[in-house]
Amino acid sequence: MGKILKYIRHYWYAYLFAIFCMVAAILLDMLYPMITKRIVDDVIIGGNRKLLSFLLAMIVLIGVGRAVGGYLKEFIFDTVSVKIGARLRKDLFTHMEGLSMEYFDDTNTGELMARVKDDVDLVWNALGYVGMLMLEVVIHVSIVLYCMFALHWKLAFLPLAAMVLMGFTAIFMERKLDKVYEAISEENATLTTIAEENLAGVRTVKAFAREKFEIQKFLSHNQRYYDLNMKQSKLLARYYPLFQFTGKLLPVVMVIIGGAQVIQGSMSLGSLVAFSEYCRNIVWPMEMLGWLTNDLSSAIASCKKINKIYKQEPSIREPEHPILLDQVRGEISFDHVSFARGGQEILKDVSFHLSQGKTLGIMGATGAGKTSMANLMMRFFDAASGSVQLDGIDVRKLSLKQLRGSIGTVMQDVFLFSDTISENIKMGQRETLDSPAMAHAAGIAQAKGFIEEMPEAYETVIGERGVGLSGGQKQRISIARAVAKHNPVLILDDSTSALDMETEYEIQKSLDSLDTTKIIIAHRISAVRHADEILFLEDGAVKERGTHEELLAEKGLYYKTYLAQYGEIVR
Repeated sequence: MGKILKYIRHYWYAYLFAIFCMVAAILLDMLYPMITKRIVDDVIIGGNRKLLSFLLAMIVLIGVGRAVGGYLKEFIFDTVSVKIGARLRKDLFTHMEGLSMEYFDDTNTGELMARVKDDVDLVWNALGYVGMLMLEVVIHVSIVLYCMFALHWKLAFLPLAAMVLMGFTAIFMERKLDKVYEAISEENATLTTIAEENLAGVRTVKAFAREKFEIQKFLSHNQRYYDLNMKQSKLLARYYPLFQFTGKLLPVVMVIIGGAQVIQGSMSLGSLVAFSEYCRNIVWPMEMLGWLTNDLSSAIASCKKINKIYKQEPSIREPEHPILLDQVRGEISFDHVSFARGGQEILKDVSFHLSQGKTLGIMGATGAGKTSMANLMMRFFDAASGSVQLDGIDVRKLSLKQLRGSIGTVMQDVFLFSDTISENIKMGQRETLDSPAMAHAAGIAQAKGFIEEMPEAYETVIGERGVGLSGGQKQRISIARAVAKHNPVLILDDSTSALDMETEYEIQKSLDSLDTTKIIIAHRISAVRHADEILFLEDGAVKERGTHEELLAEKGLYYKTYLAQYGEIVR
């Protein structure tokens, strides 16, 4: 709740004024029964008709004041809650963006989507309309009870007892609902994840004819979500009628008991009428308690989920006093680097030095640790021992912005945004990259031809994750995006696996002309054969290293891979 209180404190003045308007409106409401009492006792029974005009005028003025106070109260609560909701969503998203890669590896996308959208909406609702009504119920009841005790203190004990009973019932119900809402929130996240995964991977689902299986999986979680909501409804159905029954019964009981007091002469008729009015004023808070407790419970459950994310701290942090290089040359070194994750050793004592402008090829079987080396260079993770260096400086001492801004990367898993091709290519430098430079980058990536054949060329909007493009087209746009950044270091992680040999050769020839330090991670010999040095990894360790010719001469793992791909030595 500390994070939410921070937002409330930021707008304390607005909330204070809204509460002032609320109290003013409630106090004006409390004057109605007193005026009714005067009309009955002084005008109708006492015969003082001259007083009637004044009392009616007071009713009109009270009505106007009540309307103004009510409007200002609702407007301010709604406005402030909208602002807090927007800030909370922005801050939560910003916090998520600052978390390390390992958090996203272990957390479902659907869960995070549910937190940013559904849970923030529920907290927003609690800080607006629901929170306003909760405050109004408390203030309203307190003032009504005060007026009742002032009017007839003995009779006032009955509505007080009813409110205490309803209060304990609301607390008991909230505790039961809290557990249900936590389960509903979790299931909502799971359901969102399943829907998101299936819609994003609809081609895979259809390709494997898994529609029936996936529908069944969705329906099973949907049934669980339904059951939890039914459990919530049953809890409300069990307790909510109690609030309504007490609210309807109380005025009747008060009129009967008060009527007896009037007959005995210990209470005036006007006082009974006023007391009945106060009873009706205390009824609606009783009826609202059930509904408000329901909404408040859901908001509390959502708040816990949001706070759970806020408690997550990034494992990769900006150095307290980062070193800023005057100019990044692009010299990369691994000095006895070992890396483990989840209790599994991924890299073991890896060392190499790559001079500025040179090319390093990295090969190895799936799971050998190739992509982990790229992740360590970008400092998505930190090495367990040893050091990764850029221009002789440990990357842990460099500014994250300068480090990652100096490396252009083509990821193994190509991701394109649902936007125009130009916006996808410009992502590295949206404000500074002009059209000729963008077209030049597309040319290097051998993407210019197919892009310019499209109906809107570079302004063609592509689908989510590049739906509508072939695997090779997506890879070429991704290469163009990395090249367009003009970074001192370029990492290509299996970036040409979906391309034919001729296109791959043309891209390599174009990349060779760039004065950039290049690291090429690949399974194909053709992708690394012209590198200045090639590392062959096995089980996270460097088993072989050298040029293409040197590794072939060793007749080891690289040689066997060559024969598996080409069948014979091609000179």
